[in-house]
Amino acid sequence: MLRTHTCGELRKNHVGQTVILSGWVQGIRDKGSLLWIDLRDRYGITQITIETEHTKADHVTLARSLGREYVIRVKGKVVERYSSNDKILTGEIEIHPEHLELLNASVTPPFTIEDDTDGGDDLRMKYRYLDLRRNPVRKNLELRHRMAIETRNYLDKKLFLEVETPVLIKSTPEGARDFVVPSRMNKGEFYALPQSPQTFKQLLMVGGFDRYYQIVKCFRDEDLRADRQPEFTQIDCEMAFVEQEDILNTFEGLIKHLFNRVMNIDIGTLPRMTYQHAMKYYGNDKPDIRFEMTFIELNDWVKNKGFKVFDEAQLVLGICVQGAASYTRKQLDELTEFVKRPQLGASGLVYARFQDDGVIKSSVDKFFSPEELQKWAQAMQAQPGDLMLILAGETHKTRKAMSELRLEMGTRLGLRNKNTFACHWVVDFPLVEWNEETKRWHAMHHPFTSPKPEDVSLLECAPEKVRANAYDLVINGVEVGGGSIRIAKKDIQAKMFDLLGFSREEAEKQFGFLMQAFEYGAPPHGGIAFGFDRLCALFGGADVIRDFIAFPKNNSGRDVMIDSPSSISIEQLKELGITMNPQD
Repeated sequence: MLRTHTCGELRKNHVGQTVILSGWVQGIRDKGSLLWIDLRDRYGITQITIETEHTKADHVTLARSLGREYVIRVKGKVVERYSSNDKILTGEIEIHPEHLELLNASVTPPFTIEDDTDGGDDLRMKYRYLDLRRNPVRKNLELRHRMAIETRNYLDKKLFLEVETPVLIKSTPEGARDFVVPSRMNKGEFYALPQSPQTFKQLLMVGGFDRYYQIVKCFRDEDLRADRQPEFTQIDCEMAFVEQEDILNTFEGLIKHLFNRVMNIDIGTLPRMTYQHAMKYYGNDKPDIRFEMTFIELNDWVKNKGFKVFDEAQLVLGICVQGAASYTRKQLDELTEFVKRPQLGASGLVYARFQDDGVIKSSVDKFFSPEELQKWAQAMQAQPGDLMLILAGETHKTRKAMSELRLEMGTRLGLRNKNTFACHWVVDFPLVEWNEETKRWHAMHHPFTSPKPEDVSLLECAPEKVRANAYDLVINGVEVGGGSIRIAKKDIQAKMFDLLGFSREEAEKQFGFLMQAFEYGAPPHGGIAFGFDRLCALFGGADVIRDFIAFPKNNSGRDVMIDSPSSISIEQLKELGITMNPQD
């Protein structure tokens, strides 16, 4: 055996036993007559203590030649430490070695393998196999493992079957860009990597597998950000013979189970919020409800008072920031610059301080009387000590800017604590949205989303009023899951394709296999998919999903460790029937 125990396993009850440990050298301290080696593996650190006068000379020489990350094997007796170290689990014992063996040497690592490393993101990603030895990354991947195990446990008890679906599939133009794979045997034709197993899980419902799930890799060729990677993992699920309420109850149960078993937290019953409510009071469809600060529409109180910015605006919105009346002019100028950034495009920011003496001082005092400012405060339920922040302009842009300002204030005031979890459902999304560039309707979720039964009659005459049988799960302002009840009837699916601008030929070419399957008795069905990487990051208190993935890509979609993507040889291209233009 190269080891009998791990480096995180030994305790006082092992004192007197002879054990064998193997691992990496975390560090060495040499005091002449005493030499200490910290030996590390995935499970922890154990101290090896060498008394040079009582240890074989060749072992002492070997020990002094060791460097960081050398791989060694130690056989020795477990001894109680004279001075215990409560910072590590094995801190009450040490090993007095009888035998020391070098298994493999190491060059000097490019960064220290410690919790607080001196390696930057790019360096650590280049040497990801070294970064994986660090405790924070290891703990993240252990959390991911636990989340996967508990997901499977819950769904198995609910009689779900895990079924693998194909990775080489057909490219479709809806949604994000596909990654495409050329076919050597069918030159000039391409597979696509799945953005999700959507059509296959619906076909499984037609096939009688009434409860399906899969923890599955998906691929989207889209711009990256902190919570997005070109390849990501979903908890993908589908159920037959269900309505929306059945889906929500089943998967609310899954989220409760994960919080309970992984985090030891009882999140209670999840509230529900309509899409309209979310947009009106929070300005986005995934609101962070860890704090209040909801929007107040102020048109009735501020228009036609001679202040041009308000008079010409489609919408005037305010939020009340409790306890922030003490904000300085410098802080308010910072907030003004924040909302004027190109991404938000607000023309400016109006503020009003509700002072402790009851007087309200605003940045537009010359346009509004004290009595009118008091009406603002009443409308916004402001109290002495509060700060009122107001934006005005075109409706959509103003809601978006106020949404970002609300989140910024929540962050500044410490209201977005990563150890606090606020989970809720958003329901009743619009079925379609109009795209000004393409001049046609696009599916808000995907073309297979069912309209609310009571809204089906509006599909042809008023599609903008049709609500989808769709739902999203939001945790701390992050959309972690989304799904819908699917269209199971061929005539409604045909109407949906017509609305989205598909010709009958296009619909048949892309989705004919699904439409044909629906002719053989498709059950009512629906499902949901959770972003597994995002869930893991939320549970781990992180904003970035990268450290919860063993081998992630960087912000440019590159794997800098293996230098991918990379060019391929002319011979490979010829085999695939692909020719490159020398001028490209």
